[in-house]
Amino acid sequence: MTRSRLELAIGPLLFNWPFERVAAFYDQIAREPAVDRVYLGEVVCGKRGPLLAQALAQAADTLAAAGKTVVWSTLALPALPRDRQAIAALSADPALVEINDMSGLAHRPAGAPFVAGPLLNIYNEAAAGELMARGCVRLCANIELSLPALAMLSAGCPGLEIELFAFGRLPLALSGRCYHARSRGLHKDNCQFVCDRDPDGLAVETLDHAGFLAVNGVQTLSHGVQVVDTPPEALRAAGVTALRLSPHSGDMAQIIAGFRAHADGLLSPGDLAARIRATNPPGPLVNGYAQGQAGARWMAAS
Repeated sequence: MTRSRLELAIGPLLFNWPFERVAAFYDQIAREPAVDRVYLGEVVCGKRGPLLAQALAQAADTLAAAGKTVVWSTLALPALPRDRQAIAALSADPALVEINDMSGLAHRPAGAPFVAGPLLNIYNEAAAGELMARGCVRLCANIELSLPALAMLSAGCPGLEIELFAFGRLPLALSGRCYHARSRGLHKDNCQFVCDRDPDGLAVETLDHAGFLAVNGVQTLSHGVQVVDTPPEALRAAGVTALRLSPHSGDMAQIIAGFRAHADGLLSPGDLAARIRATNPPGPLVNGYAQGQAGARWMAAS
């Protein structure tokens, strides 16, 4: 891979999919030559972790055998002692991991490389520089950052790889409460894992029945689906080195192929958007944050 080629990465699965679906998904990703890196691990809810531990372990072996870089991601919001223990154990591994909760840094071996995930609050070059001093080699930028802001961050942190959340419902917030369980009249401690009924999250409407947000267990997501269709030369100029595609239930093979062609300059922004819409995404396309606008907006390429 040359330095100018934008890498494609598959982010950690945010949703609660059944074992068979998870296994089939990562078998498919292993066969995708356009994918360079895959993040694995439960990021959203510690209760889900044991359900898919075996499927993800098998996926890690399959992906590594296919030549993919496999990076394990930590939980983002520990709620129980076992969650904190899981973060500590993963963070203590000297191999490359993605940190999504700052508590993980306390357990990181000195100088061991790590990725700063998009659920950390890193909004400027000073904060990113502090993480680099602790071993951070890549930052998956917060979804609210515009490309000019990323360009400033990248210029102030030479050598830091910048990964951009380019596809999927945007991860907005996490809570100690489980909205999914409450929507079914259940409590978090007895949630019955009802989040598995909504493979792309549960759509939330306003009182006027307009699409507003999406709920994924304890996580709040955007209603719209991020599609960064910025020309690749502009992405590279802003310091972006990789595009993160978040797993969804649509035709990920088509989505991956579209982003690979776009990143290689073979597909126009309009054609990329058309290809993504043809996969029937769970919400309207949005890209406002990357352009310094409201995140729920879609700014068609001129």
